[in-house]
Amino acid sequence: MIIAILFIFPILSSAFLFFFKNKQLNVVLTAIYSLIYLSIVMFLVFKPQQFTEFLKVDSLNVIFLLILAILQFGISIYNIDFLTHSQVSIRDHTLYSIFYQFFVMAMTGIILSTHFGLLWVFIEATTLITLYLINFNKTKESLEASWKYIFICSIGISLAFVGIIFLSIGNFNINSLFFEDIYKNYKNINPFWLKLSFLFILIGFGTKMGLAPVHSWLPDAHSEAPSPISAMLSGALLNGSFLGILRIFKVMRLCNLDVFAKILLLIMGFLSLLVAASFIVKITNYKRMLAYSSIENMGIIAIGIGLGGVGLYASFLHLISHSLTKASFFLTAGNVLHTFHTKETNKITGILKTDRYTGFLWIFSFFAIIGLPPFPIFISEFLILKEMIFTKNIILFIIFVILLTIIIFGLGKSVLKMVFGEKNEHIEKYKNSFWVYLPQTLFLIILVIIGLYIPNFLHKMIENAVNSL
Repeated sequence: MIIAILFIFPILSSAFLFFFKNKQLNVVLTAIYSLIYLSIVMFLVFKPQQFTEFLKVDSLNVIFLLILAILQFGISIYNIDFLTHSQVSIRDHTLYSIFYQFFVMAMTGIILSTHFGLLWVFIEATTLITLYLINFNKTKESLEASWKYIFICSIGISLAFVGIIFLSIGNFNINSLFFEDIYKNYKNINPFWLKLSFLFILIGFGTKMGLAPVHSWLPDAHSEAPSPISAMLSGALLNGSFLGILRIFKVMRLCNLDVFAKILLLIMGFLSLLVAASFIVKITNYKRMLAYSSIENMGIIAIGIGLGGVGLYASFLHLISHSLTKASFFLTAGNVLHTFHTKETNKITGILKTDRYTGFLWIFSFFAIIGLPPFPIFISEFLILKEMIFTKNIILFIIFVILLTIIIFGLGKSVLKMVFGEKNEHIEKYKNSFWVYLPQTLFLIILVIIGLYIPNFLHKMIENAVNSL
């Protein structure tokens, strides 16, 4: 029953906000929801439960649920300042709070779903909900980004729906799309229809995950959305689609078709790295730069799954690390935008001399995303490289290292200039509110702890997720 609260509270809260329309109330109820959500999820992590046959915490989705809980809590802290100082109308202010809570609710549905059909419905729901959030600033660019997002992702979701239909055709003897029913009766699934199903679901959900070559919505949406929403898109939304891919990947493994699945994942993974490397070195919009970094990291996660072995463990560790790191990066990008009023890297210098704490957060987020020790991305990428050597994929090893080097160079070229350059004489020394520093600080502290020593409960959680595939 406790799971039901995760869905009931945002519905009641949103109805309350819609009728009363008060800015302070928006901030308070959103913060209360985030705290209740985190508390319930921490309980569910250690005592998994089920609500009806459609929603359940299991060994695979519990990691995704924990990531979402931590992210939404931190981003809700950031939202305190964002909503308090937002100059939009009371209507837009209220709608932002409502859609933000609905977004978290829909993401929870994706994670806890036990049925392919319900999973698809919730993924489609996130597309519709985030459409408003991406266009929150109501500029020409944000409107274009939101339409591009809805158009491309709707095509992707449609392809995933076709894939689910193929899965249903392939397992017509079972007459069920519940994960457990399919897993138990995998021997009755037609291999041809299953391969076709995986291909369509991978492309469809891969679109929402941001995997190349179906990634083109992501740079625009991430760069035009408000920074808290960019953090949620990169840190949570992409993960939900990845979970959908993992659900069908498990079926492929049970049916001994995992080689086919792994080849496709490796192709899309390396294409994602190639796309990121091609654009990051020449891009001048720092939010778009971070968006291409998300494409890169989704590619790394896909590569880890495609390699198998210790690469599976590395993918889940990378998933956690990237979510927290990119959330920290995007929230800090919001501070930079608030101070300098531009997204162009060539117009920003001397962040450390203008807003010292934002400068530190910016540089440490950069260190975290490139995998500098003691941040855990170093461990996950090292494990992936180790698996490539162990499986004698030397060519993949070389390509992986070259593309990562190009990406690190591209990121570093922009980030270091922005942080350590001379202070812009037209920008006064500035200090943001405490609330826009706190979540990134918490995320980075968690990352350092994981990088130095993976807590035993987290290690077991990752191992259980790997064993569940």
